Amino acid sequence: MAMDAKMKTLAQTSALVIFMGALAWASVPFYDWFCRVTGFGGVTATADAGSDVILDQTIKIRFDASKERDMPWTFKPMQREMELRIGETGLAFYEAHNPTDRPIAGTAAYNVAPYEAGGFFTKIDCFCFEEQILQPGETVQMPVTFYVDPEIVTDRDAKYVHTITLGYTFYETDLPEAQASLDMGRKTDLN
Repeated sequence: MAMDAKMKTLAQTSALVIFMGALAWASVPFYDWFCRVTGFGGVTATADAGSDVILDQTIKIRFDASKERDMPWTFKPMQREMELRIGETGLAFYEAHNPTDRPIAGTAAYNVAPYEAGGFFTKIDCFCFEEQILQPGETVQMPVTFYVDPEIVTDRDAKYVHTITLGYTFYETDLPEAQASLDMGRKTDLN
């Protein structure tokens, strides 16, 4: 009888550990989905084209850039801010430079502040949608095309937003295998 109680406790503990592990594993994709649907955490919306509605009311967009501590690139917005009519398509550029003697791949994470505006800031095209690879000494200007959804003026919280900050943080990522092999071949040819 004592053995049955121990086995039952062991089975319950094992089931709990497995359940908690499954929750931890599913939490990242669920949170990502939740943020994209609600705009929570400053996650933006995406669209294939600009807005059909453009209001007379304007909104100021500020641009911010940062990078992971060990990321060797320089990275900055080409403009600090712009003012657009709500619904109007905007085009901004960020500049990245690789000052090293090796190719470096990077991915940009983004955020919109204040959080209430996240679901209304809509990207049409963005360098952040793809990994970027900069060759040694290369400098690139990377575009982001966007608009602020006119529905922002009717939202209970977001209608009070007059300035939105779009921020990017670049992180170094591993070079794709094909690029790494190509670079190794170049080093062998140079030796």
